[in-house]
Amino acid sequence: MEAHQKILIAVLDWGLGHATRCIPIIRQLQQEGKEVILASDGAAMYLLRAEFPHLTVEELPSYQIQYKSPNMVLNIARQMPRILWAIQAERKVVAQLVRQYGITQIISDNRYGCYHPDTENIFLTHQLHLIIPNRALQWVTNTVLQKVLTRFDEIWVPDLSGADNLAGKLAHPPLRKPLVRYIGMLSRMQVPEEIDEQEYDVAIVLSGPEPQRSILEQRLTEQAITLPYYNFIIVQGRPKQKYHHFVSENVEIVSYLTSKEINAVLLRSGVIVCRSGYSSIMDLAVLGKKAILIPTPGQTEQEYLAEMLMTNGKYYCQKQDDLDLGAALKAVMGH
Repeated sequence: MEAHQKILIAVLDWGLGHATRCIPIIRQLQQEGKEVILASDGAAMYLLRAEFPHLTVEELPSYQIQYKSPNMVLNIARQMPRILWAIQAERKVVAQLVRQYGITQIISDNRYGCYHPDTENIFLTHQLHLIIPNRALQWVTNTVLQKVLTRFDEIWVPDLSGADNLAGKLAHPPLRKPLVRYIGMLSRMQVPEEIDEQEYDVAIVLSGPEPQRSILEQRLTEQAITLPYYNFIIVQGRPKQKYHHFVSENVEIVSYLTSKEINAVLLRSGVIVCRSGYSSIMDLAVLGKKAILIPTPGQTEQEYLAEMLMTNGKYYCQKQDDLDLGAALKAVMGH
């Protein structure tokens, strides 16, 4: 890429994972001297503003994804009119941003309307093949997905191409068109040569769409309070505000941590409890930590990843409806 390029990075607000995995890309582009403009909405937008206060962050139309039901098909069907409206609306906003800033390249993390005929268009995703709990509907959905992806010049997959990949059948095999590049894992986490002594037995990192994020937070908090022999820190994943308090002697709660702060906390924790979102899994792989994965109910991608990783012996998994934090920690820690 030439030095004069102006790059728009458009990020989906569906939990915080899409924003966090773009952080290393943004940092790399800045190191290369590129001019970067960011665009998102909701919590992802607030996170990007907190991480990069010196960069321009524009607001995009919101998909307003929610997971009220454990039935994925029903969830998305109810929200499809809003999603389609947002895709059309973001195309208009992107066209305006291209004119306003002279954008030459767009990197879209799972925002299907963020492309422009006058720019180089890159789509960032780990889902080349969607998992739908209905074979006929899955075929139709993936046929439409592949047609939509042809609007982009390249697809960047944050994974490895070989057998040691993390995404499994979600990202393998590659599509025939457009060009698919496996760019390796993207994580904002780093492991220094020397790590401080353990401070927390358990770090709980919350994310994902509402109301399931809040439901999981309540259940985990209630159970953590009843386990006084472990000390917990709960990171709520709420970047709009910053607060910090204890709900009991052994349970510390913080609304949001920057990448540097959460990196340090996770390194000083024995076990990490989080959703089985792909960005979280990439972070875990970099950190080399034990983990308990709790997929978002009805989110088949997360359910598939959690089951695959538990079968492979990499991480422990529990369903949200069957949550037993004490039993999970005993299974992972051995005591």
